[in-house]
Amino acid sequence: MDITQYVLICKALGDRNRLEIILLLTKGEQCACEMLKRFSITQPTLSHHMRILTQASLVEVRKDGKWSYYSINCPVLKEFRAFVDQITCSNSTEKGGCSCR
Repeated sequence: MDITQYVLICKALGDRNRLEIILLLTKGEQCACEMLKRFSITQPTLSHHMRILTQASLVEVRKDGKWSYYSINCPVLKEFRAFVDQITCSNSTEKGGCSCR
């Protein structure tokens, strides 16, 4: 995964509804019709959010007849988490190596 993919994921997670959808999907696969019952959004709005989450590769979709079932793409989420874990704060009180001072 490259930085462009990480940016897409961050943008996808930057919306309250999409973040709540991800949290719901951590409990397992969900049918779109059931997700609509949990959120106060319309079907087109849910489709918009799911399109963004699938384009970011965070969510996978499985079609069964006219129904869509969504689940978290675990390998992508794990890789993104590993990326985020690399972002740390320096506990050092020493000044950095900036040469412009």
